[in-house]
Amino acid sequence: MESQSRVFAAVLPAAGREFAGQDNEQGLDVRAVNRHSPSNRVREVQVTGTAEVCCPADRVSLRVSVGSSKEAVNDVTNSVSRRLEYILQTVRQHGVSDRDTSVRRFLHREADQYHMDAEVVATFSDFENMERVCHVLLEKLDKSVCVGTPHFYHSAECLSQMRRRACVSAVENAQQKASEVSQLLGQTLGSPLLIREEETREWRNEDEEDGGRGQGGAPLNPFPCAPTITASSRVSVSFSLRDKSRKKL
Repeated sequence: MESQSRVFAAVLPAAGREFAGQDNEQGLDVRAVNRHSPSNRVREVQVTGTAEVCCPADRVSLRVSVGSSKEAVNDVTNSVSRRLEYILQTVRQHGVSDRDTSVRRFLHREADQYHMDAEVVATFSDFENMERVCHVLLEKLDKSVCVGTPHFYHSAECLSQMRRRACVSAVENAQQKASEVSQLLGQTLGSPLLIREEETREWRNEDEEDGGRGQGGAPLNPFPCAPTITASSRVSVSFSLRDKSRKKL
């Protein structure tokens, strides 16, 4: 009867060990297995790897509204249209394309007055440009314009890239573990046999979920901060093992 040998090694992290915005190693689960059969000899090491990747928001939307009330339709329309055109021109000059801009108008009548309200929603990828637009509009249009609070968020492309980076970093972490363990056992690490992502998680920065408030409940910063999302990935990877003395073909 052919014999089987199994080697198991486990290394656990120190209690309370945390990593923010860097690769996170939460433990080691390694098995080196030798299986003998009449036709082949399978020798492998199985490891787990984890990683965390932080990503700040990459988009911000800004809502700008104007309104007017006049006795004639043409007067109210012209009043709003002039300011709308200035807002759109300012937004374009700061790198926002038409596809990232939306315009809405609403005209209604109450008694002898015509009222028109309009708003522009522009999406920026450059936060400094958004701040410049706010400054220009408030300086030039003053009280005749209402600039809303910027809304920061993550684009789909940003989230997808963050998840991929977390998975790749976890695999790199697992490979480094397997390499060190194989050296300890006097072996050479071979090619990967199986890679499996076992768990993924995402969460927002806890300090940002309460609106940036301190212990007393008062806002620390009136300007909204860009939220940060963290993604974690845990993978299991199996590598083949080769004797160091074995000659390369």
